[in-house]
Amino acid sequence: MSITLTDQDKTTLRTAAYGAVTLLSAADAAGSPHKVATDGSLALASATGLVGHVLAAKTKDINLNGKSVAELADHVLPALTAAVSLLKQQAPAEADNFRSTVLVAVEAAARTHQGEPSPTLAEMIRKITGALDAA
Repeated sequence: MSITLTDQDKTTLRTAAYGAVTLLSAADAAGSPHKVATDGSLALASATGLVGHVLAAKTKDINLNGKSVAELADHVLPALTAAVSLLKQQAPAEADNFRSTVLVAVEAAARTHQGEPSPTLAEMIRKITGALDAA
């Protein structure tokens, strides 16, 4: 079975995955936001399968602008849920791949801290995981 994703589907996947890393970076503004972004993005770049191909595409279709973390979260958290939902409909194995890829990126980003992540970062991780599980 061939999986065909529309351009909008691909944009949703990229927005969700890279948006999750951006949210973590914003939540760690007092810590090491650049390291969080770098480690999370490197984890996304190591994705495989259909998800890996979509995330590796060089496009300018991702809009992660916002005047606040709240605006960014209003855009990214629903995209995470939508990405898992659309993959569950078209390719359940890829839905699992997407979810685990984002969670690995979250874990990689959170590891930039010695010890446990800050309460702010931990809460953002909880919100991202909740959005992935809501599908």
